[in-house]
Amino acid sequence: MKRMTSSLLGIALAGGVISAAASEVAAQAQGVSETEVVLGSVNDLSGIFAAVGVPAVNGANLRFEEANANGGVHGRQIRFVVEDNGYQIPRAMQGYNKLLNRDQVFAMLLSLGTPMNIAGFKLLDPKGIPNVSPLTAARQMLQEPVDNKFIGFSSYYDQVRAGVTYLAEEFDAKEVCSMHIPSDFGKEIKEGTVDIAAELGLTYAAETTHKPDELDFVGSLTKLKAEGCDIVTMALGVRQGITVVGTAKKLGWEDVKFLNTSAGFLEVVAAVPGGVTDGLYAAAGWADLIARADDEAPAKFIADYEAKFGQPAGGFAMLGYSAANTVVNALEAAGPDLTQESFIKAMETLNYFDALTDTQITYGPEDHRGADDIVISVVENGLWKELSRK
Repeated sequence: MKRMTSSLLGIALAGGVISAAASEVAAQAQGVSETEVVLGSVNDLSGIFAAVGVPAVNGANLRFEEANANGGVHGRQIRFVVEDNGYQIPRAMQGYNKLLNRDQVFAMLLSLGTPMNIAGFKLLDPKGIPNVSPLTAARQMLQEPVDNKFIGFSSYYDQVRAGVTYLAEEFDAKEVCSMHIPSDFGKEIKEGTVDIAAELGLTYAAETTHKPDELDFVGSLTKLKAEGCDIVTMALGVRQGITVVGTAKKLGWEDVKFLNTSAGFLEVVAAVPGGVTDGLYAAAGWADLIARADDEAPAKFIADYEAKFGQPAGGFAMLGYSAANTVVNALEAAGPDLTQESFIKAMETLNYFDALTDTQITYGPEDHRGADDIVISVVENGLWKELSRK
C-alpha cells in the first residue's frame, strides 16, 4: 500500500511538472525565445512594386542590424524573414502560410499590397499576430479587429482628397478623372476622387481601368482628354505611372494635372531622364528624403545606406528604416517578458519625433496610425519639390 502510494505520488508530481511545462510553453509567445524574436514580411521583391519593396526591406534590415550589433532588444536578436509575393495574391498567401506556420513569426512588418494584406488578415487575425506599418495606405489596414493592426501614415483616401483639393484651388480645375487598377488599392483612390469631387462641386468626368502589367495608354488618355479632364488621379504600378505621364506629353496633352499618392512617390519616378515626369504631382504621407539630404538625420541615413547596399537611398528605404525603428522602440517598451499583448500595449505608448521622416510618430489605444501628415509635392527638374503640408 505504501509502495502504491509512493508510485501515485510520483505520477502526480510528474504530471504537475508536465502541466507546468505545458503552461510555460503555452504562455511563450510565437516567434519569441530567450535569444531571438522573429519578424516576417510578405513583400514585393520582383513585381510591379519591387521599386517600393526592395528598398523598404533594405532599410528595415539596416535598422535591425544596428539593433543586433548593440546586443539586440532585452538580449534578443531580431531575425527578419521576408517572402516575395511578386504582387500576386496566391504567392502572398504561400508566404503568409510559411511565415506563420514554419517560421512562427511574432509580428509582420512592411507587408506590401492592399489586396495581399487584406487576404493575409484571415490568417493573422485569429492568431492575434501584429501587422505593423504595411506598405499600403488603404483604409482597410485598420479594419476590425483593429487591436493587432498599426499603420505608419495617412491613407490613400485622405491623400487623394488633399491632393485634388490643392490642385482644384491652385488651377481652378472643374473636371476630375481617374486611372486605376481595379483592386482594393485602385478602388480606394477612385472612391476618394469621387467623394472629394462631389464635396468641392467638381465633375467626376471619366475613369479608365487597367491590368497591373498594362503599358499602352494611348487609347485611355485619348478618351480622358476628350472628356476634358483637368485632374487625373492615378492608382497604378510605378512604371505605369511614368508611362502615363510620358505618353500624355507625346500626345500633346499639357494642360492636365496628374496626381499620384504615396504609392507613386518615389525618387526614381522624379528622376526619369529627359524630364518625362516633370509636372507630376503627389500627395503622400511623408516628406521626400532627397530634398532634405543636407539635414543631419537624412544625411547620416543616406551615407549608411549607400555604404551598406552600394546604391542610393530613397523614400521607401527611409520608410523601411523608420518602421523598423518603431518596432525596436516597441520591443524595448514591452520589456523582457515579451508577448503579443505586451507588444501591442507598448505600441500604444509610442510618442516621439522621427527626425529621419521629419514627422511626429504617435500611437494610442484609440489611435493606431503613427503619422498624420499629408505632403503635396511636384516633380521639378528631376526632383520632388514640397509645395504644401496638411
